[in-house]
Amino acid sequence: MTKNDIRQCAVAGTFYPADPVTLRKTIQALLTTAQTSLGNLSNNANTRPKAIIAPHAGYIYSGPIAATAYARVQQHDHSISRVVLLGPSHHIPLVGFATNSAHFFTTPLGNIRLDRTTINRINQRPDVAELDQAHALEHSLEVHLPFLQVILHNFQLVPIVVGDATTDAVSQLLTELWGGPETLIIISSDLSHYHHDEIARSLDNATSKAIESFDITTVDAQHACGYIPIRGLLKTAKNLNMHVNTIDCRNSGDTAGPRDQVVGYGAYEFS
Repeated sequence: MTKNDIRQCAVAGTFYPADPVTLRKTIQALLTTAQTSLGNLSNNANTRPKAIIAPHAGYIYSGPIAATAYARVQQHDHSISRVVLLGPSHHIPLVGFATNSAHFFTTPLGNIRLDRTTINRINQRPDVAELDQAHALEHSLEVHLPFLQVILHNFQLVPIVVGDATTDAVSQLLTELWGGPETLIIISSDLSHYHHDEIARSLDNATSKAIESFDITTVDAQHACGYIPIRGLLKTAKNLNMHVNTIDCRNSGDTAGPRDQVVGYGAYEFS
């Protein structure tokens, strides 16, 4: 294995702890708290989530909300051996989708093997490019990886950075990657950005209602930074007659920040 085979961490020590012991304890504590809160939900605990939407900010801000989604996945971790992870590009302009040439993504908890067979196959699509630059600094994918390493025993990863793409294009790609019960689909997205708490709650509640009703047009850049992959998931899930449940919806003012400029976070499951 060479250095070029591994995509290195970009935000360990900033978005989440760089020390592996501290990182694992942090995630386990978040999951324990989340499992307690899940007891108050009306969703069927026996229904395995096929797809989730979860946030990607620093753990002190969005970790508690992301943990509610991952706690639901953890209840069915034995059946998952592949994770398809889509997140928006924050650092470079991008048209279509970007894959990575690496064989492993790494975090302080170790290496995650990429599903090169699947990645090489989707690289043949005209709207997919192998572009390591799009992944090098991208946190929207990376922050999910330690959660997955804690809750899943053995899995391969298909990481995709999403740029400017149509809803149909995202839906077509997701359909190609959908697989069976072995595959978990994750869409990485925060919700509203830098509004006062009251305004943010109104916007984020509207986003949750839109997601629950598969209302693609309402979910836009004002409501979610990952609106492009969210729209694609909503189209795919609607076509498959899936059910969606809002697991959690809070903002940074609820977790670790001031109330005057908050970022919204939501956790949603599709089954």
